[in-house]
Amino acid sequence: MACGVDLESAGSSDPHARESNSFRVLVVAEYFEPGYRAGGTVRSVVDMLAGVGPHIAATVLTRDRDLGESVPYPGLSGRWAEHGRCAVFYLNPRRLAHWWKFWRKVRETPIDLLNVNGVWSTFSIIPILAARLHVLPVGRILITPHGELEPGALGIKRRKKRLFLAAWRWMLRGRRVLWNATTPTEVAEIRSLVSSSARIAVVTEPTGPEPVEPSVVPDGDGPARLVFISRISAKKNLDLVLSALALVRGAVRFDIYGPCEDQTYWRHCERLMGGLPGHVQVAYGGDLHPERVRETFSRYDAFVLPTRGENFGHVIAESLSVACPVICSDRTPWTDVLRAGGGIVLPELTPAALAERIEQVAAESSTQRHAARVAAAKAYRGWYERGGRANVLDQACATLRPTGQPAGRS
Repeated sequence: MACGVDLESAGSSDPHARESNSFRVLVVAEYFEPGYRAGGTVRSVVDMLAGVGPHIAATVLTRDRDLGESVPYPGLSGRWAEHGRCAVFYLNPRRLAHWWKFWRKVRETPIDLLNVNGVWSTFSIIPILAARLHVLPVGRILITPHGELEPGALGIKRRKKRLFLAAWRWMLRGRRVLWNATTPTEVAEIRSLVSSSARIAVVTEPTGPEPVEPSVVPDGDGPARLVFISRISAKKNLDLVLSALALVRGAVRFDIYGPCEDQTYWRHCERLMGGLPGHVQVAYGGDLHPERVRETFSRYDAFVLPTRGENFGHVIAESLSVACPVICSDRTPWTDVLRAGGGIVLPELTPAALAERIEQVAAESSTQRHAARVAAAKAYRGWYERGGRANVLDQACATLRPTGQPAGRS
C-alpha cells in the first residue's frame, strides 16, 4: 500500500498515537515506499508491517528520497504521512530540524521495541546509539541485518567492515539487543561476528507473491532469453554473468534491469559487455518499477543471479512465481526449491561453470524451455503452499510483552 494521507495537513496532533495497551514499535528503514530502488529490503519491511497484528502500533523512520536519488519524494521531506496503519516520518539526515521534529514527537510515548533494518549505514547506527544512550525512550532493540553479515556481503569492502565491527561490537551486544535471523545459517553468522550469546528471534521465510501458471509454448526455438533484474552491485555478481556469456557458443539474448548502485562497478560491466561475441545480444533497460517486475520475468526463459549471498531473495520468489526458472548460486535459501525443479543451482561461482549452465538453456528447444517453466511453477507452488510464516514483530511482542503487561515496559 503506497503512502497516503499527510497527517499534518489532516490535522492529527499525534501521528503515532495508538491505544494505550498497544505494543509500540519504531521501525528504522533507510529506504521505504514510495521508494523501491533498494530492492528486497524495502519489500521485506513493507510486507512485515502489512502483516502485523492489530495490537502493534508501528512508527517508521526513513529517508526522504530513494536509493541513489538527489531529489526527495514530492511533498514528503520532513513530514509525517500515513502508510496503512503506520505513521511514517521522511527524514533528510542532514537537516537537524528534521531530527528535532521527529525526536520531539516520538519521545512523548515510551517505545517497546526499536527495529533497525541494516547494520552498516549511519541511518542504522544513529538510532541504536540514541537508544543505548537513552536519548530515545526504547525498551529493547531488534536488529535485522538483511544479509549484510553474510560472507559474500562482508567480502565487499571487507577491511572497512571488520574495523567497524571491532569498534561497534559493544553496542550490538547485551540484554537489550535482539537479532532477527531468517535462517540457521544467519544465526551462526551473527553469533560468530557479534557474540556467541547473541539473543536471536528466528523466523521462517518472508511470504512471496501468489503463483501463476506458465504461459503457452512460444513459437519457434530462437535464442535463449535470459534476464537479470536486481541492483547493479558487486554482491549481485552481474560481471560474472557477462564474463560467462563471453564463453557461451549458443545464441543468447540477455537483458539487464536495475538501478546502478555502484557507478565504478557498472563501468566495469560495460567494458565486459563491449567485448561479447556477436551471437550474444545484451541490452540494459534501466530501472524497473516493482509493478512491472513479474510481468517482465514472465517473458524470459531464465533469470540469472549468481549472487554472493541473500538472506531471502524476494526477486527470486518473484521470478519463480511467474514460472521463470532461476540460475542461481547456492548462497540463498532457495537451493532446495531450485533443485526440486525451480531452476539450476550454481555451487561454483566461476565464468566457466556459469557458461556451462547457460549453454544448457541455450541448447534447449522451445518445448524443453516450456517444460522447465512448468517445473519451476510446480516447485514454487509447493514452497508457497507450505505457509506457516510468522511475523517477526508479532514474535517479538509475544516474547517481550507478557500478557497483561502495560505499554512501555519490556
